Amino acid sequence: MTTFSITPNTLVKDIVNELPKTADVFKKMRIDFCCGGNIPLSEAVAQGGLNMDNLLTELNVVLEKSTSSKTDLDVWTKSDSNTIIDHVITNYHRVSEEELTNLSPYVTKVSRVHGDNHPELVKVYELFYEFKKELMEHMAKEEEVVFPTIKQLADGTVENREEAINMIIELEKEHDHAGEILRQIREVTSDFTLPLDACGTYRLVYKRLEDLEGLTFMHVHFENNILFPRYM
Repeated sequence: MTTFSITPNTLVKDIVNELPKTADVFKKMRIDFCCGGNIPLSEAVAQGGLNMDNLLTELNVVLEKSTSSKTDLDVWTKSDSNTIIDHVITNYHRVSEEELTNLSPYVTKVSRVHGDNHPELVKVYELFYEFKKELMEHMAKEEEVVFPTIKQLADGTVENREEAINMIIELEKEHDHAGEILRQIREVTSDFTLPLDACGTYRLVYKRLEDLEGLTFMHVHFENNILFPRYM
């Protein structure tokens, strides 16, 4: 449980460092969290003629989402498959879709701005968009085809059990490939090691890519280690 709290005196850059997704809020409010982030929230609000209460509310929504995403896995091993599927869709599919969409312009920007001096960013750009395309397609297939089939396996109404098992095996192969792309991103970034000249957006991208990796690992864990083995 995070003990981080956001007040008018908290520095903008500290908020983004602790909660990288708040960058979306600051971007929307036209608050410079990158180069001009070394000021308290109150000063940023004054400069932009903004409403402090509204800004704090939006920032605290991000904080609460970050806090509530910590999951007690033991509970899930005892849950029925429908409950697990609903949990995965809400907390991993929807969250992953939102993050892949929101992170895309930042990945594009750092690759374009810093790619000449840091060619690894061009590779990160290619790998990220490959990962995004594959995961979006994978999640859509799970929701439209495979999860309904697993629900039929759970209640004994599936028509072709062997075909259903093969679908699950195929999903596991896709998980392996997604994991391989993430491994390559970690490799080309030297475990998300920042160069000395990294700007705020550069730092943001590396932090959020690492968070995306953690989110994906938990997503895959729920499926590979809790849900799928029930039917294999």
